[in-house]
Parts: sequence; C-alpha cells; structure tokens
Amino acid sequence: MHPLLEVKGLKVGFRFQNETRLAVKGISYQVFPGETLAIVGESGCGKSLSALSILRLLPYPPIEVFEGTIKFKSLDILKMHRDALNQIRGKAISMVFQDPMTSLNPTYTIGNQIEESILRHTTLLKTEARKKAIDLLEQVEIPSAQEKLYAYPHQLSGGMRQRALIAIALSCEPELLIADEPTTALDVLIQAQILELLQKLKDDRSMSILFITHDLGVVSEIAQRVLVMYAGEIVEMGPVQNLFKEPLHPYTKGLINSVPTLKNSTRRKSRLSEIPGQVPALGDSPGGCSFHPRCPEAIDKCKTDAPPLKEYSPGHQARCWLYE
Repeated sequence: MHPLLEVKGLKVGFRFQNETRLAVKGISYQVFPGETLAIVGESGCGKSLSALSILRLLPYPPIEVFEGTIKFKSLDILKMHRDALNQIRGKAISMVFQDPMTSLNPTYTIGNQIEESILRHTTLLKTEARKKAIDLLEQVEIPSAQEKLYAYPHQLSGGMRQRALIAIALSCEPELLIADEPTTALDVLIQAQILELLQKLKDDRSMSILFITHDLGVVSEIAQRVLVMYAGEIVEMGPVQNLFKEPLHPYTKGLINSVPTLKNSTRRKSRLSEIPGQVPALGDSPGGCSFHPRCPEAIDKCKTDAPPLKEYSPGHQARCWLYE
C-alpha cells in the first residue's frame, strides 16, 4: 500500500542571525490511507511544528523548513506554488487546531465560517452550502444545528466550538485530517465524546488522521500506530499494541508509567511515576543521546554517541543503545 503522506528527513528550526537552531531534527514517517497515526511527546518536542510544516503554516520568519521533503500522494508540498497549495488546504488536507477560541473568527457566525470553505473549494451555490453546513453540524452532533448556524463562537461552549471547528475541517471531505491536540482544553467527558466522534467520522469517510497529543491515554483509544518524539527526534515508533505492551525506549516507558490508571489511583500511599528534569532548551541539547541526562538506564555510551533509529521487531523502531 502506498502512503497517503510521506515525510522524509524533515528539519525545522529558527534562524538567529548566522546561527541555526533546530526544533525538528530530521524526522521521517508515513501515514497510510484509512489509518490514524499519533505523534506524542512533552511540550516543546516539535510535534506541532512538524504538523504545521505539512500545510506550510509556519510563521516565517523566524521559523522555516531547512531540509526534507513532504509528499502528499505524488505532490511535493514544499515545492508547490502558493496558489496550488491553497487548493489542497482545507480540501484534501484539513487541520483542527488546539484552541478553537483562537482558531475561529469571533466576528463571523459559525455558519459563515463553514460556508466559506465549502464555497471556496466546491461548485455549490450559497443556498446549497448553507444546507451542507447544517448537515455538517448535525454530523458532529451539535444540537439545534440550524440555530447554531447563526451563533458566534463566544456563544458556544468549549466542546461545541471544538465540534464546529471539526465541521469546518470536514466540510470538503478531506483525505487527511491533522488534529493538533484537539481535546487539550476540554474536560474528560467532552474529551471522550470528541474522540468517539473523530473515530466515527474517520470510519464513515475512510479518511486518515494525524493525531498530535501529549496524552498516551488518548493514543490507546484512537490510533493504530504511534510515533514518540523527544527533543525534536523520533525516539520510538510502532503499532500501538506493541508499543504499550513492550515499550523499548526509557522515555516511552516513563510516559506510560506516568499515565493514571484505576489500579494506581486506588493505592493511597502510591504516587504516579515522573520523569525527572525537563526537555532541553532549543540549542542546548546534550551530546550523545538527547534523553540521557533524564534517563535512569543511561550507560556511558549514551553520553557520547547519538543512537540511530533501528527496527527491533516488525514495524517497531527505537533510538536506544540499550538494545545493541
């Protein structure tokens, strides 16, 4: 099966006068038709920058892509003319952003913002676009859809705004949906509803999802494969079941052990595991393995040599010297 999206050797960073600081350090991955690939990691590891690169939404300057290729089907996105790229944005590839309050235009109604995408990318008339907008709001399970069409973003709850944002993203039936931490600002109940909704819409439309999150609990609910990032690099990648059952990289193990479960929540004297330290600042990555200052299993080689990303079982890769 040919990949729908293929990212190779992507390097994204900041240019300070004559100095370059990389936030994404040569990552490569693929998204196949009909699958959900999750990218996980702490804040500052390069998840969102890599996703914004796909639609060339990076704020340039100061952020830019220095190396790599991003191919959607046969199209080389990084080499496309802006007009051609605008035909893909919102149509073949759509994005749901983290905070709907800052992503939605506060001066336009929800209906106007859904119709704008439909009218731009299809041949539908305005009356037909209005009917489709109502249908989309019903699909994302917004009650009284026809009334909500005339509501402004501030008149909706956080969960309803996120559903409206998903409706906009799905308005032109994209083949790939990029969801950048779409449930972060929502309470647990609404979060579960949004995840269930995304899964249902994915199955109904046979689309692919690139799901970005810092929550491994979310990953287990929605993804088939997972990519773990740390300090701008992929440290582990593989099928969800394999990665949760037999994590290889100490960073992945730390993330899994820090997820609250019913078992550890019932132990009064126990506390969740934590990963000591913090992600290195941009430009201050240590020599060798970037995780070694925080790693409880680090050996001397970890401090001097950077490990390669190697496959240790079918489809399961890790960047660690412990398995050499």
